[in-house]
Amino acid sequence: MGILSDQTQSMADPRSRLLELSESSGTSLSRLSALIGRNSSYLQQFIRKGSPKKLEEGDRRTLAEFFGVKEAELGAVEEKSYTSVSPFRDDDFVAVPRLSIAVSAGPGRFANGETPFDNFGFSGRWLRSNGLDPKMLSAVKVEGDSMEPLLRHGDEVLVDRTPGPWRDGIHVVRVGDTLSVKRLARSGQGRVSLLSQNLAYPPVELSIEDVEVIGRVVWKSGRV
Repeated sequence: MGILSDQTQSMADPRSRLLELSESSGTSLSRLSALIGRNSSYLQQFIRKGSPKKLEEGDRRTLAEFFGVKEAELGAVEEKSYTSVSPFRDDDFVAVPRLSIAVSAGPGRFANGETPFDNFGFSGRWLRSNGLDPKMLSAVKVEGDSMEPLLRHGDEVLVDRTPGPWRDGIHVVRVGDTLSVKRLARSGQGRVSLLSQNLAYPPVELSIEDVEVIGRVVWKSGRV
């Protein structure tokens, strides 16, 4: 009886429910505020001070989809419907720009420009579940064979340009005027190695100051 009462109270109070979801997922309120494009204290004020009085529809939808719960749990008025609803929603697909540049997986290539010529459509829910901000994503083409068999000539990769300390992994980097896609690994104090998957290409070791990390590769596409 007590457990049922607590659940009912949580469902009836969107502030308590949001705080509960935040704590159970380990996602801070400031990060959730950034997810909906608000300042870092927005949801803290909503929960602690009651300002705003209720979440805006777009913010509520984004948070509900992020946590995989019904909008009613965050304050929406749930309407009864007797018609079937498609599980797919066009308004939750995000257009990620495909840039008219190529990143080298070979000897090196100069960037030709960064003008989008097309888009990839991604599920907004899938992006959020992987911690990706659509505004910080772009797709570029791979040229060369140094990252085979992982990345092949003609593949396109999704690059996350979110600022922050980089970690070992596959990144798009700029060295001088050349863009490359390589696996990065720290190789000592102030040094970094650019590694190829294709063992025919030896590692390249550079000072960290000489390498600009553009972003981390988080997804790839390619023809079979």
